[in-house]
Order: sequence, then structure tokens, then C-alpha cells
Amino acid sequence: MHMHPPFRIALAFAVVLLSGCAGGRHGRHQNQQDMLELPAGVPAALRVQPGQVLTLVAKATGVQIYECGVSSGDAARYQWIFKAPEASLSTPHGKSLGKHYAGPSWEAEDGSKVVARVKASDAEHDPSSIPWLLLNATANSGPGVFAHTTSVQRLFTVSGKAPVDGCDQVHLGAQARVTYSAQYYFYD
Repeated sequence: MHMHPPFRIALAFAVVLLSGCAGGRHGRHQNQQDMLELPAGVPAALRVQPGQVLTLVAKATGVQIYECGVSSGDAARYQWIFKAPEASLSTPHGKSLGKHYAGPSWEAEDGSKVVARVKASDAEHDPSSIPWLLLNATANSGPGVFAHTTSVQRLFTVSGKAPVDGCDQVHLGAQARVTYSAQYYFYD
């Protein structure tokens, strides 16, 4: 069967267009993953399960909030107790993505949200900064970037640790807001 050149071009265009649509959600994530750089040097305990796909990398800049309270192990001792993070999320190029707050929760500007809990921690990389973490999602809401997030890594942390002094009976209930930054890696 002989096809005219314009028909062949239209047919080839249709095949390319349909093959892009057939990729569905996974095809889209594969293209995004090709543009995202997987983190290097992550300890084994903080690696995500095989088959999870990196969907977003975000820089967090903000504070870790601590409150002066009575030590759970010794009622005569006072210590800074972690309360919540409060940070802005942005792309590696500086475009605003959303916010990070208590839960821990990450909420995108598109309205989607993921809440997670810590699965593993590693404080070895920089003892002067908050630990690196692997977190598992416990809840997702809203259609958008965090709708299908299953794992979150907090890596490359800078600062954020609780103060070493200033918490005593006189300062009971006082808050300390310690600046920090980190890279968050989100996986579906």
C-alpha cells in the first residue's frame, strides 16, 4: 500500500503523540525523574524502597521551634523540647513551592498535602545540625504534587539544633526559634 508523504507525516505524528499519552502517570514521573537528581551518599537506613520514584526536590528554609519544658526522664531537669518546623519550600532554582509545618506536614501551593512520620534517622553527617531523616507518609490530601507521596527524605541539613542552654525553671514555657535549611526529596 502506497501512502502519500503528508499522510505518512500525520501518521508518524499521531504515533508519537499517542505513545506519549500511553505513558500515563508513570511516563510523566519518569520524565520528571530524568530531570531530578537523586541524592548521593545517603546512608542505607535512609534509602527509599526499590520502585519508588523521585517526584520532587525542595529546599526548606525556616526555623525549628523548641519550647523549654520539664525533662520526661527527670522532673528536676529542664530541656528544650522540639515542637514543630516552620519553613518555606522552594525549587532548587528558587521558585516558591509551599510550606512545611507541624505534623510533620508539607503543603504545596496547589493545595495538596502530605503528612509523614519518622522511619529512620541519621545524625552522623553533621553533629552540629539536625539529623537526616527518612519519613513514611501517613496521609495525603488534595490533587497535586503531594497527592501520591509515599516517602520523604530530609537531607543536607544545616543548623536547627536545640539550644544547649537557657532552659531552666525561670524560662519554663519559653520558645526558641532556631534557623535551619534542608533538602527534601519526595517519592511516589
